[in-house]
Amino acid sequence: MTADDRCNLVLTFARTLFINGQATDQTVAAAERLARTLGLRANLMARWGELQLQSGGKDATLLPADPAGVDMDRVVSTMRVIGDVESGRLAPDAAMKAIGAISQAPPAPTWLFALAAAAGAVALSVIFGVGHFLPAILIFASAAAGAILRRALAQLSGNYFIQPFGAAVLAGLIGALAVRFDLSSSLRLVAVCPCMVLVPGPHFLNGALDLIRGRIHLAAARLLYAGLIVVAISTGLILGLSLLGASLPVDAPGRAVPLWQDVIAAGVAVASYSVFFSTPLNMLLWPVAVGTLAHALRWVALSVFGFGVAAGALIACIVVALILTPVSRRTHMPFAAIGFASVVSMMPGVYLFRMTSGLVQLAGGSEPTLQLISATIADGMTASIIILAMSLGLIIPKMIVDHLGNRSMQAKVMGAAEHVNAR
Repeated sequence: MTADDRCNLVLTFARTLFINGQATDQTVAAAERLARTLGLRANLMARWGELQLQSGGKDATLLPADPAGVDMDRVVSTMRVIGDVESGRLAPDAAMKAIGAISQAPPAPTWLFALAAAAGAVALSVIFGVGHFLPAILIFASAAAGAILRRALAQLSGNYFIQPFGAAVLAGLIGALAVRFDLSSSLRLVAVCPCMVLVPGPHFLNGALDLIRGRIHLAAARLLYAGLIVVAISTGLILGLSLLGASLPVDAPGRAVPLWQDVIAAGVAVASYSVFFSTPLNMLLWPVAVGTLAHALRWVALSVFGFGVAAGALIACIVVALILTPVSRRTHMPFAAIGFASVVSMMPGVYLFRMTSGLVQLAGGSEPTLQLISATIADGMTASIIILAMSLGLIIPKMIVDHLGNRSMQAKVMGAAEHVNAR
C-alpha cells in the first residue's frame, strides 16, 4: 500500500469508531497505534464534522465524520480488526475490506428496536411509580409506535432532530388522550416515559469527557447536539399534549416503589438501552448486572439513608465507573454507551420536560404565580445538578482507572523491552 492508502485506511478505521460512539481518547489512541503498525508517524485530530490525520511533512488528510451515532457492535468489531492488524494476523488490504463490511453492518432490526423501546419505557414507568396495568399498556404501545416512526423518518430524512421530535409528538398525543379519558395520573407517565427513551445520554457523557480533556470545540459541539435533541424531545412532547388540550404539571409528586421492583425494572431498562446501542449479546451481562447493582445502591441511598436524588445518582455512577471502566478497556466497548445504559433510569429527563412545560406556561400568558415560577426553577436546577453529579461520578473514576491502567501497561512494555535488551 502507498502512504496515501495507509493514511486512508487509518482514517477509515478512526471514522468508524468516532461516528459510532467511541470516546475521543480511545479513537485517537487506536488510530495512532494502527498508524504505527503501518509504518506511519501520524497524529489524529478530531472535530465535529471531520477527522484530520497529519503524517510526516504532508498535508493533513481529511475525512467527514459526525459523531452522532452509537453502535457498540461496530466499535467492538473495529477494535478487534485493529488488534488483528497489529498482531500481523490480518493484512492491510484485507483490513480495508473488513472495515468496509463493519461500517455497513445493519443496526438492530426494527421489530427488536421497537420491542426494546417499549420494554424500556414500561420499565421506566415502573421505576417512576406507574399505578395501573392499562397505563403501562399504553406506554408500551406508544413507545413501540414511536420507535417504528423513528425508523420510518430515518428513511425519509437525514436530519438528526426529526426522529426524536416526531416520536415525542406521538407520545404527547397518546398521553393527552390518556388524560382525556382519565387513564393517566398527574405524573403523566403515559406521555413522559416514551420520551425518556429518546434522551441522548452517551453524547452528554462523551461531551463531558472531551470537556475535561480540554477538547473545547468538540465538547461544545457534542453537548450542543445533545442539548438540541432534548429541546426537540421537549418541544414535541409539549406540542403533542397541547394539541388535545393537555399539559405537563411542573410539580407533580413522585411515588416510591419497593426495592425488588425497582431493581428488576432497572435491569429491563438497561437491557433495552443495550439493544438500542447494538451491544453484542455476549457482552450484555455486564451493563445489566452493574446497572441493577447501581440502582439498588441508589434506592438504599434514597430510601434508607435519606440522601437526595443527586447524591444517590452520584454514588451509583461512581460504582458503575469503577466496575465498567476496566470492562470497557478489556472488551473495547464504548464506555459512554455501557455507562449510560447502566444508569439510564437516573437521567433527569422528566425534570427537563417539566421545566420546559413551566417555561411554556409562563411564556404563554399563564399567571406567573410564585408556585409556578419556583417549581419551574426547581425542576431546572434539579436536572442540572443530577446531570453534573452523574457526569462527575462516571468520568472522574474512569479517568483515575484509565491513568492507572495506562501506567501499568507502560511499565509492562518497558519491562519487556529491558528483558529483550538483556538477552
